[in-house]
Amino acid sequence: MMAREQHSVLDPGTLDDGGAPPLPRAAESRPARLRAGLRRHRRWLLPLLVALLLAQMAAVMVTTAVQQTPTIDEPVYVATATVHLREHSLDYNPEHPPLGKLVIAAGIALADPHFDASYKGDQGELGRHLLYESGNDPWRLMFWARLPVIVLTLLFGLVVFAFARELVGAVRGLAALALYAFSPDVIAHGSLATLDVPEAGFLLTSVWLLWRARRRPRLYVPLAGAALGAAVATKMSALPAVPVLVLLAVASVWSARRPADRDARRRALLLGAASAVVVALVAVAVVWASYLVVDPHLRFASTEPVPAVHGLRGRVVDLLPFPRAFLDGMRIQFGLEDYPWQGFLFGHLYTGSHWYYLPAAFLVKTPLGMLALWAAGAVTVVAVRRLRPAAPYLLVPTAVLLAAAMEGSRDFGTRYAIFVPMFLAVAAACTPVLRWRWAPLSTGLLVGFVAVSSLRTFPYYLPYSNEAFGGPAKTYLRLHDSNVDWGQDLGRLADRLRERYPGERIWLVYKGSGVPSYYGIESSDPRKVGVREVHGLLVVSDTSIDKAQGKLAELIDSSRPTDQVGHSITIYRR
Repeated sequence: MMAREQHSVLDPGTLDDGGAPPLPRAAESRPARLRAGLRRHRRWLLPLLVALLLAQMAAVMVTTAVQQTPTIDEPVYVATATVHLREHSLDYNPEHPPLGKLVIAAGIALADPHFDASYKGDQGELGRHLLYESGNDPWRLMFWARLPVIVLTLLFGLVVFAFARELVGAVRGLAALALYAFSPDVIAHGSLATLDVPEAGFLLTSVWLLWRARRRPRLYVPLAGAALGAAVATKMSALPAVPVLVLLAVASVWSARRPADRDARRRALLLGAASAVVVALVAVAVVWASYLVVDPHLRFASTEPVPAVHGLRGRVVDLLPFPRAFLDGMRIQFGLEDYPWQGFLFGHLYTGSHWYYLPAAFLVKTPLGMLALWAAGAVTVVAVRRLRPAAPYLLVPTAVLLAAAMEGSRDFGTRYAIFVPMFLAVAAACTPVLRWRWAPLSTGLLVGFVAVSSLRTFPYYLPYSNEAFGGPAKTYLRLHDSNVDWGQDLGRLADRLRERYPGERIWLVYKGSGVPSYYGIESSDPRKVGVREVHGLLVVSDTSIDKAQGKLAELIDSSRPTDQVGHSITIYRR
């Protein structure tokens, strides 16, 4: 009896030929105990890692927001948000719906700026008047205007993590969150009081909710419609996603029902069609609500000329079920699309647009490890059978929106397709699922490479380019505008001039919405005098260098570069 009891706590298979005493189970199951311990600690370890990634992202975005002066578009959005808040007027900036500016207005309400309601001018003039001529501190006002967008960007990081976790588990979901949190493009534009990241994040949220609707369509289909409406109510460029997401609603309901016979399939199709209608109606309702929140009477008199739009585009605008301010905003957007904008790509200045501009720009401005993981993730989602149902949700909206953006006439920056790093971060997290021995290790190493590349560019995220293209100091040789120089470094320039060049004559060609004299920069425009009269320091925004012609090109060619500010402004000595 005693022998049997003793034998019950030992592993009989551990007795060796020499009769050595058996090892206890506890000693043999150390790996199992380790796994059990990891499972116990996972409850707090996983939230801790998520919090650390988002805290890193928050820290660099807040630092960037504090240090950068207003970019070209921000004063318009900040002024319009103030008008929405104080005057309940839709008259300014009708080319963009109000929801994104209402997000910005949440910060403006806390800043409580002085506002001159009697001022008359266009939206650009109104922005400069609010920031520099109304007794406000532009540093403080811009920080509070940017803060709600920063918070929203962090919340979209949770959506990226949740989406990836549902596809491939929590650990791999951390890889998706890391790619999002270290994306230079997302950090750069998530730190600004602009509309690109909010629009893209709402679109991703809508797709994630439609994915969840495969299990609970009654709950998630209406929520997906609300998120889609929020995207459209932020930027009109979200409209091409509407038919895609409506079809995804049908697919989600079909998957939830899993019909086995003809009658069940018919009912599933009818329910899917009803869900598609719900998504569309809720989205339209959210757009209307965003306008009604600003002005319940929907009064509208555009401060910008509204062009007449004819042909198919005009008929489409007339059929859309949106407020008049939205429709006139679309007409203004079509007018902007018809304008002959200048682009710059790999040293070539051109008028018009190139269809391949955005893919080329992403090739320059995306970390190399991230490019590799995007490609591997897209292949994995299509190739692995259990992940294949997610392919339409992740890849089709990305492809449709990217194709629409590539057709645009403004080759100004990757911000027009900022949804790409969001959607493909989720797809990239699927890479370790590949049946390849080194897939998990390679994924981890590439994510680490992305993190290092991103941290190296701190705090200059707007002009980021990857190592293959020389880093942020060389970006202006390949791209221009919001890829490099969006007027964000005027404050840094003022500090540099005071520290290194006190008392010197300044000749300035600045591309931006800031007012140089406010920051203590007393300068002249070198293009208004003869070339031989320009002596001292020639300071030129890098976008102006890319587009330099005539006298400015002659001045640059005959000057010696001596310094660079923020990788967006070059200082020459003459």
